[in-house]
Amino acid sequence: MEGVFTFFGALNHEHSFIFVTHFLLTAVLALLLAKMATKSLKLVPVGAQNVVEAYLQGVIAMGRDVIGESNARKYLPLVATIGIVVFIANVIGIIPGFESPTGNINMTLALALIVFIYYNFEGIKRHGVVHYFAHFMGPVKWLAPLMFPVEIVSHISRIISLSFRLFGNIKGDDLFLWVLLMLAPWIAPLPAFLLLAFSAILQTFIFMILTYVYLAGAVLLEEESL
Repeated sequence: MEGVFTFFGALNHEHSFIFVTHFLLTAVLALLLAKMATKSLKLVPVGAQNVVEAYLQGVIAMGRDVIGESNARKYLPLVATIGIVVFIANVIGIIPGFESPTGNINMTLALALIVFIYYNFEGIKRHGVVHYFAHFMGPVKWLAPLMFPVEIVSHISRIISLSFRLFGNIKGDDLFLWVLLMLAPWIAPLPAFLLLAFSAILQTFIFMILTYVYLAGAVLLEEESL
């Protein structure tokens, strides 16, 4: 947003440069966290290892009721990585002088496409092309010509839903914070920062749980049809 100071914007005012640099910063922070957690693995975790292990256990617990224990562990790398990246990207924008890369539709759309392609790939891999897409036709054969295009549109709309939900909420949070800082730049609006931090966590959770839900819908066709 023009007129709002960012540290990277002081180097180059191009919006694409600001977005890319904040995205790279997010990636670097995620890699540093992973490096810190795995640098000196111990049987009794401490420090960063303890935090990351607790996070991973939480992600598995999140997916257990949605997709089952074994599948929750199988898809842990994808969901946990998405969660770390989205959380860091969300939180960066709360810090004055930085901008959330998830407040840019390019990043949220890319994440949504990754989830969309991956869960469809997993569904086809597990059930085969014919059986997977036959599921789109519904349980009643004579309704198949109607159900199939409806299901296709429904699945494609998930890309829009995932990307615009995250983008819209984080962009709204950024605008709220920017206005607040412009109105009272020398006063630390602590309640607002706490609210924005909660929103960052909530949006991360929603993206992760929806990823598990979409994976469950793709790989658990037999259970769904019972």
